[in-house]
Amino acid sequence: MLAGTIGSLFHLALNTLLQWPRLLHSLLGGPLLVLTAALVTMTATVAAVALVRHAAPEAGGSGVQEVEGAMEGLREVHGTRVLPVKFAGGVAAIGSGLVLGREGPTIHIGASVAAMLAARIRLNSTERSGLLAAGAAAGLACAFNAPVAGVLFVIEETRRQFPYRFNTYMAVMIATLFATVMTQLIGGTGPDMSLTAPEVPLAALPLFVLLGCLLGGLGVLLNAAILKALAFASAASKRAPYVYPAAVGSVVGGLLVLLPQAATGGEALVPALMREQPGVLALLALSAVRFCTSVASYSTGVPGGIFAPILSLAACVGLAFAGIVGVIVPNGSFVPAAFVIAAMGGLFTASVRSPMVGVVLTLELTGAYEATLPLLATCLFANLAAQRLGGKPIYNQLLERTLSLAGIRRPDRTVNDD
Repeated sequence: MLAGTIGSLFHLALNTLLQWPRLLHSLLGGPLLVLTAALVTMTATVAAVALVRHAAPEAGGSGVQEVEGAMEGLREVHGTRVLPVKFAGGVAAIGSGLVLGREGPTIHIGASVAAMLAARIRLNSTERSGLLAAGAAAGLACAFNAPVAGVLFVIEETRRQFPYRFNTYMAVMIATLFATVMTQLIGGTGPDMSLTAPEVPLAALPLFVLLGCLLGGLGVLLNAAILKALAFASAASKRAPYVYPAAVGSVVGGLLVLLPQAATGGEALVPALMREQPGVLALLALSAVRFCTSVASYSTGVPGGIFAPILSLAACVGLAFAGIVGVIVPNGSFVPAAFVIAAMGGLFTASVRSPMVGVVLTLELTGAYEATLPLLATCLFANLAAQRLGGKPIYNQLLERTLSLAGIRRPDRTVNDD
């Protein structure tokens, strides 16, 4: 209930703050508008980075890897300092227009609540890990109004860390239930990204297999780009601590005016793309730009997740794929929405490497249960392709990086993902 309440307030704050570009448009115009927007996002980005570095370094980025490390006993969730920094820094960074998602902060916020409760109760290591997992699952359920995906996230993503016991497993389910109840009481009910798609004919499934294979490669590329950008940002910060985040913030702020589709987490982008149906070249260009802005935004080190940017990037790719299919098979009865929905789950799977979470999260987000079979095919082959290409789960790689920077050696039994 605490995670759902705090997470919902976090979302309401973001939704309110993200109205500032519209207000700015009503006051300014021309180059002055672009310059002011760039300054606003740059200032917010630098402020969020400074807050993280000075108050709670572990609050930067998604936070999922910190929770997993804590469940392994290799990291510690300092709830009393992480929660306020994650909330304030996340509101500043995501609300400024950076291409980040709200799910990373809410997952870390949920785990922080759990850590604060655990500090007041005498728990053994198994119970503490179970409570952290329950808090994280509650945070994900709150982020997307997706309780089943929250439970599955623990089963798949933290399978190496989660202590499977009756009480810990039931705790995860109870936490996601009550977090979702609070989310719906505060923010309303219904899918967060409602889309409709009629049933896809079985003859079209090979197209979704192909889409999954392409997304598998894109997911591996995305993960590699995130890690390279983080390394570059870390090296740059040693010479000039705030130049890189300031540069990223100013560019994204300018894009908020010049190309709004390339900025923000993208929750509103997917329905807009379905209404407007841009051309294939425009979609591919937008995909390339959002790929770059997503990677750059995350590498600044501000609080923010990658789920929402992945989903919006996938929507661009899926709609472009549908356009190409429409040119090759002009008389085919293929609905673009089905490819968009399938791509969202497929790219998530390729990056995070949790196929069932990808399927269920996409279904709960969109409410498009008619697309279950093509979505499952896309996620399956995206996972297989990513594995074949040597890709590893993004959060596992981020945790390895965090532990390496902290000089902590991870036990070999947790490294193998086969």
